[in-house]
Amino acid sequence: MKGDRSLATSWPVAKKLWREATMLQPGPSRGTFSATSASFQDAVRTLNTLQTNANYLEQVKRQQDDPQTKLEAMKLYLARSGLQVEDLDRLNIIHITGTKGKGSTCAFTERILRSYGLKTGFFRSPGSSPHLVQVRERIRINGQPISPELFTKHFWRLYHRLEETKDSKSCVSMPAYFRFLTLMAFHVFLQEKVDLAVVEVGIGGAYDCTNIIRKPVVCGVSSLGIDHTSLLGDTVEEIAWQKGGIFKHGVPAFTVPQLDGPLAVLKERAEQVSCPLYLCPPLEALEEGGPPLTLGLEGEHQRSNAALALQLARCWLQQKDHQGIRELEASRPSLLQRLQRLPLAPVFQPTSHMRLALRDTEWLGRSQVLRRGHLTWYLDGAHTSSSMQACVRWFRQALLLGERRGSGPEVRVLLFNSTGDRDPEALLKLLQPCQFDYAAFCPNLTEVSSTDNADDGTEARVGRCAQWTKALALKLNCLALLLTSFVIADQQNFTVTLDQVLLRCLEHQQHWNHLDEKQASPGLWSTPSPEPGGPASLRLAPCPTHTRSTGSLVFSCISHALQWITQGRDPVFQPPSPPQGLLAHPVAGSGASILREAAAIHVLVTGSLHLVGGVLKLLEPSLSQ
Repeated sequence: MKGDRSLATSWPVAKKLWREATMLQPGPSRGTFSATSASFQDAVRTLNTLQTNANYLEQVKRQQDDPQTKLEAMKLYLARSGLQVEDLDRLNIIHITGTKGKGSTCAFTERILRSYGLKTGFFRSPGSSPHLVQVRERIRINGQPISPELFTKHFWRLYHRLEETKDSKSCVSMPAYFRFLTLMAFHVFLQEKVDLAVVEVGIGGAYDCTNIIRKPVVCGVSSLGIDHTSLLGDTVEEIAWQKGGIFKHGVPAFTVPQLDGPLAVLKERAEQVSCPLYLCPPLEALEEGGPPLTLGLEGEHQRSNAALALQLARCWLQQKDHQGIRELEASRPSLLQRLQRLPLAPVFQPTSHMRLALRDTEWLGRSQVLRRGHLTWYLDGAHTSSSMQACVRWFRQALLLGERRGSGPEVRVLLFNSTGDRDPEALLKLLQPCQFDYAAFCPNLTEVSSTDNADDGTEARVGRCAQWTKALALKLNCLALLLTSFVIADQQNFTVTLDQVLLRCLEHQQHWNHLDEKQASPGLWSTPSPEPGGPASLRLAPCPTHTRSTGSLVFSCISHALQWITQGRDPVFQPPSPPQGLLAHPVAGSGASILREAAAIHVLVTGSLHLVGGVLKLLEPSLSQ
């Protein structure tokens, strides 16, 4: 099957294209495993067999089991691994949940406490967000991912322990991916003797696998919103009920200002277990009497996360009788407190340790800027409506404050993908005010080498050979035909890693073109009439003939999208040679000349943390080492 074959216009030909593309798709590696040569890559491959994030979510949706039973099962796994829930008390845990900003809050909190000379552990649950480049990122000690050697040692120790304690009556010997990494984090932190552990909740709170923690030192709830509705409920109040499930008897908890409904639910949940719940004052209140606080994470929305982190860190230090906290006299009840009917957390003067820690906090893929000569990359894994609104504010503000480079044209490019049960049309609509000159869409496939990389346990997988690219091109051809002909294929057998994401990319392009048509604003380029066929290495999917587009293109993988956007002008991302036919599509060819001559290219990468991670892997190769 030739990659430049013209598209047919009939359903039978479309089905034939699909079958041939599927036949070309390589299967998973089936190399045999040798315990004597167990390496980090072996460990990650074995871990990835337990379940992916998307598969787990789909399984939970189908199951109607009592969620409390699943929590009890997690305790049994813990016991089989050689620990009891009482052992976790020694970790001096800070347990943090929320919809938006919980990861940033964790990062701020960990950095503050590390600045006091404490040995910190930090666990990022797979249920919350994907790891960006390597799975080791999920388990950190003193802010750094554990080494491949440490990961390998603890992985196999836990894996073999669970195998040895397998119940002969049960066909399930291993916990799923989520649970295994959670168990492994607890073992690592205990054996490495950390002073404290910051533990991020995966999904929800009440029935999350991290909620076997029975005596945390302090709990936190970041901003609440709508996410994971199939698991947590359709309203913010239902989601708040799940999040409040981490509250424990007598353990102080803090939250940021919330809408009245979810805040009332949090208050009720706290009262039910006699948990003292406090409302964090705004960061401005803590800045009074001192210089403004500088945050290492950009964006106005990070101020709320920093305010919560300061309260969590201060409470932990106080609970552990740490010296050096100068608390200001408690403020009078403010209007905010009276309206929200919660005790206000103390207003205090942040110490020099806290100030420096907030300034030095880093969090890859969140409001992150990389400046590379004529290119500036804006990376933010926003994937909910509220987080995308924050992302748009941050991006537009960064453009306003940025220095103009040269007298030539400045080009704005969007690189977008969305996965799971998100609403891509709603997210893309929020991005319209950014006035992009170009919108590019691609799956979360990096395709940077011809060999399989076992550490891509998420959707951002590495393409393994030219056949893989050809399969992608053929499937894009087929999918473009199906969408243009308004034929909906049976998606029941689509996989998360290929078929479904390719279909979604084309849907994203259609959504964008439709929104662009509504805006009726002139773009930098106009898309010519769709041309049938295309090179095997790359398929730039044509727009439907009835839709006017401002230069939107669909690429088969992240690498090809970046090659087109950068035009060889990024000093770090320098692939050996562009794929054959990269500029074959007229829009790609005309746009390439403008990108090569632009005084500045501003690229916003958003919609999916998987996508951001794949881009970072290409732009920052050192992260993979």
